[in-house]
Parts: sequence; C-alpha cells; structure tokens
Amino acid sequence: MRINASSLDYKAINAQIRNSSDSIEITQCCGQRFIAAGFSDKKIHIQGTPGNALGAYLNGAEITVNGNAQDAVGDTMNDGKIIIHGNVGDAAGYAMRGGEIYVKGDAGYRIGIHMKEYEEKKPLIVIGGKCGSFLGEYQAGGILIVLGLSKNDKKIVSNYPCTGMHGGKVYLRADVKDLTLPENVTASLVTEEGMKEIQEYLKKFCSYFDYDLESILRSPFTVIEPDSSNPYQQMYVPN
Repeated sequence: MRINASSLDYKAINAQIRNSSDSIEITQCCGQRFIAAGFSDKKIHIQGTPGNALGAYLNGAEITVNGNAQDAVGDTMNDGKIIIHGNVGDAAGYAMRGGEIYVKGDAGYRIGIHMKEYEEKKPLIVIGGKCGSFLGEYQAGGILIVLGLSKNDKKIVSNYPCTGMHGGKVYLRADVKDLTLPENVTASLVTEEGMKEIQEYLKKFCSYFDYDLESILRSPFTVIEPDSSNPYQQMYVPN
C-alpha cells in the first residue's frame, strides 16, 4: 500500500496504516509527527523526513526511513525496529525499554536518555556517525553503540556523556583517553571476548547500510559502564 503524505496529517496517515494488511510505503513525508505511534505487526517504509516522535511507544512494527528523522524517535519504544538512512535529531530512544534503533548518520543531543531494561527486554541503539552532548544521560539499561563513521572533525561524542548513568553499557568505536566522564562510570578498551556482545548488532548495521564489518572492527572500541550497583550512594549516605 502506498500513502502520499503531502496533504495528510498524522491522524490520517496512521488511520490508513492501521487499516492496511500489506506493507506500507509513505511518500512525500514532511514533518508529520507521531507516525506509527504504538503500532505493532506493521512494516512501514518512509520516503522523506518524518517529524517528532516517530515510532513512539512502538510495540513490534518495523519502520525504515529513507531520509532523516527529527526528535524523539522511538520515544518509550517497547519492541520492534527503526532503521534510519540519514541523521536523527535529539532524544532518540527516550525512555526506550525494548526494540532496536539503527541510524546511518549523526545524532543530536541526549540519545538514549533514560533507557532501561527488564528481564529479557534489552533496548539497543546503534549510531553510525557521531553524537551530541549528554549521550546516555540517566541510562538505566540497554546498549548504546556509536561508530563515529562520519567524515567530519567532530569528536565521536560531544560533552557530558553518561551523566547520571546507572545501568547498561555505552560502546564507542574509539580509544577515548581524552573523554571527560562523570565519576560514577568507568571506561575501558573492549577485549576480543567482550566484542562478542555487540557483534550481532554490528552485522545488522552493516547489512542495513552497506558497510564492511571487517573495516569497522579494525578500530578499537571503548565500553563505558557504571562503576557500582548503586552509583548515587556517595551522594546521599554520609561518610
């Protein structure tokens, strides 16, 4: 099914998606918010630039964007997959609790803020390019991977990464000795054994965006983790 979004708001777009039993292609998308919010069991291809909260509360659907996406992609996402063949705005994966987001290009601020996991649910975000400030802010679970493949002079991640982080892991494709991190986290180079945790996700990224896995693996990876099970204890318990 093909939906021409040029004269439609998000309610009309979502109504057509909901009533279709086929895979859906949305053309001429330009800033409509909340596309596919809360959807499950749908396969959606978008041509253009969807607006804020694409796939918010997603519960199993698969969304592919052949372009950029704006802020809050996958907000409170529970399951499913979002694949973006461009850049993404701020706060992608906000409070995400399941599913996977793959971005070919760069990302804005606060990627993965408040990500969390529970039992078998472990959310994942892979950013192919570089990220703005506050990556993994207040992260409580899940995996964030930043590959830094963009051809620009920016650092792989900007200021204040992992502020308030108390769960999950952040993997950066770099030896980030000069990265300033908060006291409640630790950073270390990933061993060959440690790379097994993210190998599957890197293979998927390469298949979606036509990258060579071997060339990606030639660079070192750093993993950032909370340094205790209760990283805020020193803030509230007197010595």
